[in-house]
Amino acid sequence: MSKHILLKGTTLAALTVLSACDLAPTYQAPHFIVPASWHGQGLFREAQPQDTVLRSDWWTLFADPTLTTLETQATESNADLQAAAERFIQARAIVMEARSDLLPHFALAFGSSDNKSSADRLFRYKGPITATDEYYGGLASWEPDIWSAIRNRVRAQKYYAQEQAAQYAAARLSLQAEVATDYFALRGLDAQNAIYSQSISYYQQALHVTQTRLDNQDATGIDVARAKNQLYMTQARQLDVQAQREVLEHALAVLVNASPSSFHIPAVAQQDDAEPTVPLGLPSELLQRRPDIAVSEREMAQANRTIGIARAAFYPHVSFNANGGFDGNGFDLANLANSMWSYGASATMPLFEGGLRRAQLQRSWSAYRETRDHYRMTVLSAFRDVENGLSLTARLRAENVRLKQAVDAAMQSQTLTMTLYKGGADGYLDALIAQVNTLDARIEQAQIQARALQASVGLVRALGGGWQDKLLPTPNQTMTFTGFQYEGLRHPTPAGGIDIPASPEQYENLDRAGPSTSSPQSYDTGIDPGENSPSAAKKN
Repeated sequence: MSKHILLKGTTLAALTVLSACDLAPTYQAPHFIVPASWHGQGLFREAQPQDTVLRSDWWTLFADPTLTTLETQATESNADLQAAAERFIQARAIVMEARSDLLPHFALAFGSSDNKSSADRLFRYKGPITATDEYYGGLASWEPDIWSAIRNRVRAQKYYAQEQAAQYAAARLSLQAEVATDYFALRGLDAQNAIYSQSISYYQQALHVTQTRLDNQDATGIDVARAKNQLYMTQARQLDVQAQREVLEHALAVLVNASPSSFHIPAVAQQDDAEPTVPLGLPSELLQRRPDIAVSEREMAQANRTIGIARAAFYPHVSFNANGGFDGNGFDLANLANSMWSYGASATMPLFEGGLRRAQLQRSWSAYRETRDHYRMTVLSAFRDVENGLSLTARLRAENVRLKQAVDAAMQSQTLTMTLYKGGADGYLDALIAQVNTLDARIEQAQIQARALQASVGLVRALGGGWQDKLLPTPNQTMTFTGFQYEGLRHPTPAGGIDIPASPEQYENLDRAGPSTSSPQSYDTGIDPGENSPSAAKKN
């Protein structure tokens, strides 16, 4: 008896030791030599220690209350972002599914049947033709994870859940950057619309002066035709700008989960040209600040665990099974005579499968190397994005300064030529050329100013938008419930700062944020856009 107990203890100890075998290669993320500073800093000063942190609410750097409202509503309500959160929840559930294979499985079985045999059956023995059969009992099975195949699957699924958390962060940053980019494009169109309105008023006055001079036989009909052409072309361009603004407004409505028909952002007469100073930080920190880099790294970690799973397939597969209960005729089952049980163990080992296992192992190694290549390209692309953002912001700011000087010179030329024309000292052609140059310079300056703000948003996005890889949930935090938890499964505990709405039905009404379905949602800026603004045209 003692020898039997000793043998069983030795077997369990051997299984425990073997279960510690992990056939996955030792994982370590690649290390790259990164530059000590950014190449394209341009007009940026060296960051001080207190300036190196980019906050997660980075849009507050622009000091625009309307933008802040849009960003907050988009982050809270955007359906695509909530779908990304749901994918993270699903990945956490897959972790629990994989983890369940580590534990023994128990089940109850019971049933009843009424059977009748043929009276003319071959090899008939003496006995009743009809009989009943009732049984109940329990089943148990367990697979010892000797070669860590199951645990590697669990670890791979945990890494996948972390990857989905990083994907969520990337989707959120993309959404926030798109909102800011569209918003500044819309404000750029507001500025262009105001310029066209002022120019149209000026051209109407010029046409009136030219018509008066024609009536006094002090001008030619060609001067009037030129003045009308300039006026009508400018009015047409304004309508095109207003159409572009309405389309952008509709795009912003969708991003903040609102109906385009009930959403409106009042126009402003002038675009704010105050561009923020974006904290750059050090290039070596970029690897921890970009969600897409974290996604690539977690993919690489999953591929590493897949190699361990492929290796484990070459070794014996062991499982234990047991079942027991009562089986007999009638309902008098609970007695020792009707009891039944069985238990046993099985082990299978592949001998020849035509190279299947080797092909799977070879593929897993290749997949791992592919993820390393993708990770390297993701890192290089991240550095390219930052350098592009630095170059664009620096050059566009300098270009904007020059264009402002060009606008001042053009405005002066327009005023002087028109004064000379009114006094009869110059022809209308010179005045017309000055008007065209002034309008072109002002429109281009408004466009470059909007592009400069958008470039700042692009730089913030390239720097990670204030995200850090330490915000990812730990592998253990990816699990959604405890072993004996049966409540709260519909809304699991948040992890990694990612939560889902407890009542998603609240978003079914797209007009919820507006005063009413007949009163469009409006972000009041306190500035009257004027009668020629896109909002006024929309109302008319």
